[in-house]
Amino acid sequence: MKYHRISLGPIQTNCYLVVNDQKECLIFDPGGEGKKLVQLIHKHQYKPLAILLTHAHFDHIGGVDEVLEHFSLPVYVHKKEADWLQNPSLNGSSFFGLGAITAKEATDYYSSEGTMSIGSFSFYVYETPGHSPGSVSCYFKEAEFVVSGDALFQGSIGRTDLQGGNHKQLVESIHSKLLQLPEETLVLSGHGAETTIGEEMDHNPFLNGF
Repeated sequence: MKYHRISLGPIQTNCYLVVNDQKECLIFDPGGEGKKLVQLIHKHQYKPLAILLTHAHFDHIGGVDEVLEHFSLPVYVHKKEADWLQNPSLNGSSFFGLGAITAKEATDYYSSEGTMSIGSFSFYVYETPGHSPGSVSCYFKEAEFVVSGDALFQGSIGRTDLQGGNHKQLVESIHSKLLQLPEETLVLSGHGAETTIGEEMDHNPFLNGF
């Protein structure tokens, strides 16, 4: 299993394609520039199986509809943010003055933590709220990486001044869920470079004083 990182949209949000040996892929957080993402998928002859949203902020959903114009796919989001996809006030696009950024309603919802399977992919969904109420992180144990959305970054954590954000809750989510993963686990964040759980345990200034 491997992944591609491609930065998309107005604030260069990381979208990830998680790919297996059969060239099937999962699409995480298509934040914008859907045509650019579709071109990459066609270039590598990947077969997408689903779109998975770590949360429903505008910069993670902006490319969903363009991708769905080319592929018929289920779209997953946490049930707590089901209404955010079509509401610019909730998803933050109105706050930033970018116009109304929306996406079609999701077809499927995370409702609790646990193992999830899509095709031959199997991964664990952790609820990691704080950046937003329905933030999730998806852990691929065998591949040794976690798609963390905007919960945890290299040397930082997600902002908590948007709709439903809660700093204490976010720090608790990171400590109780993400920092319990093996230290060598690669963290695929929503913005910026990759890091590891061990690196953030040792050097992240937002976590060391908890």
